[in-house]
Amino acid sequence: MVDHSFADLALAALYDSIYPWGPDDDFYLGLVRSADAVLDVGCGTGRVLARAAADGHPGRLTGLDPAAAMLVHARRRAPGVEWLLGDLRTRLWNGEFDLVVMKGHAFQVFLGDEELRTALGAVRSALGAGGRFVFETRNPAARAWRTWTPDRVREVTDADGRVVRVWHEVEDEPSGDRVTFTTTFDSPGSRVSRVSRGTLRFLAADALTGFLTEAGLRVVEQYGDWDRGPLTPTSPEIITVVTPVG
Repeated sequence: MVDHSFADLALAALYDSIYPWGPDDDFYLGLVRSADAVLDVGCGTGRVLARAAADGHPGRLTGLDPAAAMLVHARRRAPGVEWLLGDLRTRLWNGEFDLVVMKGHAFQVFLGDEELRTALGAVRSALGAGGRFVFETRNPAARAWRTWTPDRVREVTDADGRVVRVWHEVEDEPSGDRVTFTTTFDSPGSRVSRVSRGTLRFLAADALTGFLTEAGLRVVEQYGDWDRGPLTPTSPEIITVVTPVG
């Protein structure tokens, strides 16, 4: 789940508890371990790059995120990794990486066509010859947003020992390929409640391929789940591996 709520330092500390390590992290860690120079776009708290560094990754590991609060935790976790504040509009590279990853459904924050084209162009520029760009986006046919309801509450404990209840709620029916939702953080007894609002874009596989092709990127593999199962109409994910054309 991509959620801009975690720009707050205290809430950023809760991110890994709310979204614990899972099969998606294992998937990306395997890719990072096999690459010499890696750029993680939207790296968040940096847990995948940090794990690779702890395992003795010998190459370049670079994490990029627009939320300073997330990077505070990333730097504490792995000070030897290159952690950069910004996004694909503010940081440009020229063929420096053989792997670019965008995990945690970060791809879905690019709402407008031009915004998406700019991001893909920057990824294309960052990749060296034969490099790979790997990312995932939720399959719109699976309608994941239907499970974002107030009755599905996660409870975590913050640094002060307080229980924080977290839930998502879709504001309305999807508008085209966009879904707007709120995230609520509530700590019972403390009278503290924070609500943030965000929108994600759900692109179908054919539309996604069109944008990638236009950016000079060719799809070489596509999966429907983290076990590398085939992409089907009911798959929860569209996990895509692309390489530069030419």
